[in-house]
Amino acid sequence: MRTFRLAVPVLAVCVALSACGSQDTGGGTPSPTPTGAQPVTSQPTPDPTALPPTVDPTPPSGPKTPKPPKPGGPSTPPGVGATTLTGTVQGGVEPNCMLLDGYLLVGGPRDVLTPGARVEVTGRAEPGMMTTCQQGTPFVVTAARPT
Repeated sequence: MRTFRLAVPVLAVCVALSACGSQDTGGGTPSPTPTGAQPVTSQPTPDPTALPPTVDPTPPSGPKTPKPPKPGGPSTPPGVGATTLTGTVQGGVEPNCMLLDGYLLVGGPRDVLTPGARVEVTGRAEPGMMTTCQQGTPFVVTAARPT
C-alpha cells in the first residue's frame, strides 16, 4: 500500500512535466532554443556581386615517369644498413630455399635467384627471422641482378 502512495505523486509530476514540454505557442513564431539561436529555415542566397573562383590556366605537370629498372634490380650502392653479396646461388635442402655464401635468400626476384646463377644481391641480414628453411642466416633481398 505504501508503494502505491509513492507512485501516485511521482506519476502526477511526470504528467505535469510532459505537459509543460509539449505546449504550443500557436503564433507561428518559432520559440527560441536554449542557446538563444534561431533555427535555420532557409538556405542563404548567393551574392550576385561575388566573383567566381579563379582557375589557374597552366595545366598541372603530369607525374614524372621513372626510368625503367634494369633487369634484376638497381646497381646503385646499398643504403644505410644494407649489404651487397656476390656469388653463385645454391639450392637449399628444402624446396624453394636459396643460399648464397651461407645466407638464406628471403624474397627477391625468383627468375634471377635460381640455383647455379651468378648474382649480386643487395639487402640486409635478419638473424632473428623465423623461416621454414633449416639452413643459412636469413638475408632479406631488396635487389638482385645477374653478374
